[in-house]
Amino acid sequence: MKPPEKKATIADVARMAGVSTATVSRSLSAPGIVSAETRARVTAAVSQTGYIANSAAQTLRRRRADAVVVAVPDLGNTFFSEIISGIETLARERGVAVLVSDVPRGGNAGQRLSDLLDAGRADGALVLHGALLPGAAAKGRHWKLVTVSEQLPASGEEDATFAHVGIDNTAAAADATRFLIGLGHRRILHLTGPTNSILTSQRAAGYQQAMHEAGLATALASRGGDFTIASGYKAARALLATGDLPDALFCANDEMAIGAMNALAGGGISVPGDISVIGLDDIAFAAWSNPPLTTIRQPRRTIGQLAMKELLAQIDGAPPSAPVHVAHDIIERNSTRLRRTS
Repeated sequence: MKPPEKKATIADVARMAGVSTATVSRSLSAPGIVSAETRARVTAAVSQTGYIANSAAQTLRRRRADAVVVAVPDLGNTFFSEIISGIETLARERGVAVLVSDVPRGGNAGQRLSDLLDAGRADGALVLHGALLPGAAAKGRHWKLVTVSEQLPASGEEDATFAHVGIDNTAAAADATRFLIGLGHRRILHLTGPTNSILTSQRAAGYQQAMHEAGLATALASRGGDFTIASGYKAARALLATGDLPDALFCANDEMAIGAMNALAGGGISVPGDISVIGLDDIAFAAWSNPPLTTIRQPRRTIGQLAMKELLAQIDGAPPSAPVHVAHDIIERNSTRLRRTS
């Protein structure tokens, strides 16, 4: 008996057309975004290999939603806008719709992802929320999923199956603290984020690491916030009430730093004359605060593009990549200065 002929694959088509499998996929699922010359080569290769007849390209369309979901913990936080912009750039090129879901911390975000992904309404997810899936991680192993900026807390070997794109938050926080130490500051207070965010623990670890390295372990001090301007303002007001101000303030994000500077100014404290303040993220408002905020810059648009590229590769059949850490930079503005010695 003659063995059945092997069905042509998308890789066969790509090889014959001299393009990538992603380009073949785009040509079949979203031809409007592919050049006429490329479409012609792909069409000819499909015809020669019999890919449409044997692999049913119509099934490809039926099994693809041509949409991805982006889960965000707080759309009101301007940090996320540049990441989403980077995601949208690649999504438009691929002809993929982006469904943005605003999922507050502590909300039932895992169920929201299940509704979209298990029902086939989205092909994959970009998760900008490290507290998103504590109960859904095991179920979500079969999902196409990339964590962005915030990683899932490690709870077992299976968490390693999720790809991740972002900066090294511990290293970034350590660099911010070292910058203040380099200006001569010794009593550096850390304004932390919410307790249920992995960013909070990572950035606190970086602060502690830098303080220990400098022999300043006895000077460790912190106050809690929740990444909002209001929480930064409230924490600084409480600090003013003690009458015991540190030399410098390292805030776990820019919004809290801006709120803290506002409260300090209202209390008659000069930034940076009396106290230096540094943030983390370099949101758009950081350059326009009063004074302009020294901060750690995250290349957020690049992070969004790399995360979307990784997710599209997974949707096309690639396995999850190892975590990617994008380089960060210190942006020095007017909220920090050398410590006064007299």
